[in-house]
Amino acid sequence: MRIVLTGGGTGGHIYPALAIGKYMRQQHQQTELLYIGTERGLESKIVPDSNIPFEAIEITGFRRSISVENVKTVIRFLKGTQRAKQLLKQFRAEVVVGTGGYVCGPVVYAAAKLGIPTFIHEQNAIPGLTNKFLSQYASAVGISFEQSSSLFPKAKQVSLTGNPCATNVLETRAGEGLKQLSLPRDAEMVIMVGGSRGAKAFNDALLEMAEYLPKLAPLTFVFITGELYYESTLAKLQAMGVRQSKNLIVLPYAHQMPALLRDAKLVISRSGASSLAEMTALGLPSILIPSPNVTNNHQEANARTLVDAGAAELILEKELSGKKLYATIERIFTNKDRLSQMSEAARKLAVPDAALRIDQILQAIKR
Repeated sequence: MRIVLTGGGTGGHIYPALAIGKYMRQQHQQTELLYIGTERGLESKIVPDSNIPFEAIEITGFRRSISVENVKTVIRFLKGTQRAKQLLKQFRAEVVVGTGGYVCGPVVYAAAKLGIPTFIHEQNAIPGLTNKFLSQYASAVGISFEQSSSLFPKAKQVSLTGNPCATNVLETRAGEGLKQLSLPRDAEMVIMVGGSRGAKAFNDALLEMAEYLPKLAPLTFVFITGELYYESTLAKLQAMGVRQSKNLIVLPYAHQMPALLRDAKLVISRSGASSLAEMTALGLPSILIPSPNVTNNHQEANARTLVDAGAAELILEKELSGKKLYATIERIFTNKDRLSQMSEAARKLAVPDAALRIDQILQAIKR
């Protein structure tokens, strides 16, 4: 099958597309892939490392206020659609898969106008503007949260597929993450991560909580700062007399995050869709601190899905403090039943075999 993947802007859109492409290559030897993105987006850096041919079109997103830039965006959309039609014809695409971000707009729309079957995947509980627009043209829509179905009233077909990114974390073996950090196999690890680039609010909370960390023993607290905050966070901890130890490990970045998650007892993180898919796949209890700086506040909506099911605790960033975070962690670990209940609730939310489900849809819509 000749598949065009498109999605961009953030890793939350790009990695699901790559996961779909990886699975299709593994299951079907004749699969050929092309990725269409933008030069400015993160996809232009990530995709080439995945050994997938990459082509770029020029497109920007609409501003939510009245602006002259929106007129320019319409012009770019029309030009991008024409460029996408050329690329789709040259590649002889049989199916187009869009995973969100404004670059999907002209590519999926062009495919629909050419009569090429299209599938769009929505990772978040609240759909993005582009996917909502495209749903009326797509052959099929895949969702990650069951309650999202009603938000695509014009779609021809909506299926609960889950997020294909969960596949990667399930491929890791127990013990690999602990070994990576030279920790014993019985270590109880808590991971705190504010995203690949880190988050200032997370770093501030850690510094406020530093004095309480010895009380969390024998837990091993693994804090991933992000490259930007690593040196300053270490310097501030050292100034406070807090050193790295078996109780506290500070890292700038985790290259093998799936392995760490596999061995964690609790994770403290944002509530991006791919992260939540990994957590539920592993049955991993969590404390979620949604980013307030996202479209439609979709991270809070994602988080509340887990909280309502009993799989997670929620702390809004405006309410985050080291004292509150410590109290939440302590409350979870002093009630072992609570930890196991959260784990079971998370596992019940997982949608198994997401990549397989998407594969079946692609086979069904392929012309």
